[in-house]
Amino acid sequence: MKIAVIGSGIGGLASAYWLALKGHEVTVFEKNTKPGGKINELHINNYRFDTGPSLFTMPQLVDELLNSTIDNTTKFEYEQLNVVCKYFYKNGKTLNAFADTEKFKNECKDKFGEDPKNIAKYLTKAHTIYKLTANIFIFNSLSKFRNFLKLSVLKSLLQVHKIQFYQTMHASNKRMFSSPELVQLFNRYATYNGSNPYKAPATLNIIAHLENNLGAFFPKKGMYSIVDHIYRLCENQGVRFNFSTLVNEIVVKNKKAIAIKTGNKEIAFDHIVANSDVNYLAKKMIKNHPLNKRLEKLEPSSSALVFYWGIKKQFHELDLHNILFSANYKDEFKKMFDEKSLSSDPSIYIFVSSKLVKTDAPEGCENWFVMINAPYNDKQNWDELIKKARKNIIAKINTTLNTNIEDYIECESIASPESIEENTLSEKGALYGNSSNSTMSAFLRHPNFLKGIKNISFVGGSVHPGGGIPLCLAGAKIIEKEIQTMPNTHLNNN
Repeated sequence: MKIAVIGSGIGGLASAYWLALKGHEVTVFEKNTKPGGKINELHINNYRFDTGPSLFTMPQLVDELLNSTIDNTTKFEYEQLNVVCKYFYKNGKTLNAFADTEKFKNECKDKFGEDPKNIAKYLTKAHTIYKLTANIFIFNSLSKFRNFLKLSVLKSLLQVHKIQFYQTMHASNKRMFSSPELVQLFNRYATYNGSNPYKAPATLNIIAHLENNLGAFFPKKGMYSIVDHIYRLCENQGVRFNFSTLVNEIVVKNKKAIAIKTGNKEIAFDHIVANSDVNYLAKKMIKNHPLNKRLEKLEPSSSALVFYWGIKKQFHELDLHNILFSANYKDEFKKMFDEKSLSSDPSIYIFVSSKLVKTDAPEGCENWFVMINAPYNDKQNWDELIKKARKNIIAKINTTLNTNIEDYIECESIASPESIEENTLSEKGALYGNSSNSTMSAFLRHPNFLKGIKNISFVGGSVHPGGGIPLCLAGAKIIEKEIQTMPNTHLNNN
């Protein structure tokens, strides 16, 4: 088939590759000048920054791509992290989340007096949730009835009460741990899909399994090297790329997607894969479809405010991934989701890739990716919010690290919900489409197809199975399988 892929985010790239590998003629259309979508990179002076996702889990999904063809001559290297993340608390305590479970349990006991049995029980529960949900929610289309008839899926459905969909993440974690610091630590995983732990279901504790049981990793050339490798695979497989090319419309006739429009040009295709934000697509790319009204009723996920700082000093107390927690986590989420504003005491994530990729910063310096969770773009006064946030972030860093960080910032760039919306066409700057701040919204993300219109599939962070590199890669495999089983699909099996 002749297939168009709209968008070259990680899900679009992987989809293009898998479909080309099966013999289809694939063309990718990307509005930006290079591939990657939210996974991109920024160069300022002699500093390089990964601008988007910084956590790398389930590397086997990337390995599956790279090992699928003998044409790949470039080796993709990564390493497992000994410390998944370092946490700094308002009370002056720090905690290293060691990859080694026994070391992690002992660290939690030494720092917070937490019974190691509680940690073990929590991680076992997270593993159970993964085992029960992976086949249903991650590696299959949730909206295809035939997928529920599989024996493995039926067995999981009989134990569905174990996935804790009936209580919030915070309620579950509060019962699990005696230490407020650990409740806060594990509540943080709700932010991985732009949600509120005080509203989102405890099912999202599955994320802890990926990070704490399976491990966190990091590519030896930085996060953007994942995109670079998959892009090269696509080119080797004959995928064509049209950069700086915005798709204006998906042409639908007789309830079938038949073409895309870019500029004044209309190009016919047998099938279209949309790796664009589904909310943007519903508003701007498909005319007169009820999808837009349905999506407008849903709450968008959170966004982010990011400062990219070139720091002319090395801070040995920091690790690759670091969190400076707020004193009042619940208030932080209330400000973000209810008031659409920012806390004066935000939790700060500091990602320093130069800790492992030495060429990302000049000698003796560090590249800081400094992020706080932010509300989606609702026409706030972002200039004022950014100014206040920067002041609060600097004050918190100075107190935590006993420094004056402004003395060491020699270059800066900023990403806000406004700029994220403009650069990635994510509606309202929401990073993950819609939030999971209710029981059903966590499971009923937009499906990988569109009811009422044939020959169109959806992949990426705003649709099933969700955001983040592993889920986008899993989504690519889902739609590849679905397209292969469509009637009149002609395969080249050579």
